[in-house]
Amino acid sequence: MKHKKLILLLLVLLLLPFTLKLRGEDFGQHQSLFTDIKAHAIGDILTVNIVEENRASNQVSSKTEKTTKSSIDSAPGIGELAFIPMLGADIKTKNSFDGKGDNVRNASLRARMSVTVINIKPNGDLIIQGSRTIGISKDKETIVLTGVVRQKDIAPNNTINSYQIADAEIHYTGKGNASTAARPGFLSRFLGWLF
Repeated sequence: MKHKKLILLLLVLLLLPFTLKLRGEDFGQHQSLFTDIKAHAIGDILTVNIVEENRASNQVSSKTEKTTKSSIDSAPGIGELAFIPMLGADIKTKNSFDGKGDNVRNASLRARMSVTVINIKPNGDLIIQGSRTIGISKDKETIVLTGVVRQKDIAPNNTINSYQIADAEIHYTGKGNASTAARPGFLSRFLGWLF
């Protein structure tokens, strides 16, 4: 009797993982029960931590200076026109230029979003694509992300940082009252284009 209970308990323990997989609707997905669930197939979802900090600085300085000095003295005339003195000339020119330019750009973007695997390269790298739209008081903020991910760069919790994505394209746009208020009016834009 004890052997039957022991065999029944062992059978239940062996079938328990299969039952949990079936209830979780993961049956047939080829996922191991003992490994982390990481994106690896078309349609899988991956979480991206967008941490972008960009800074560019460009400084240009140019200085030129040119000075020309010419002088001609007058002398008495020659021959029959000795009473007319020869005219003299004195020419001085100075050109100088001092120009400086400074261009500094700072950009920072921090967000967290999920993307979908849309294709797999022959070497196993994942092509990802995703978008996230947030609406606040009739304003819409949209982030669109595409790129290529190496499977070995994906963390055990199925996340990856944006700086680990190859050929990454991140577009952040906004529409609504806040964006319209920050944009110059039509007349200002026309005058800026004209002049």
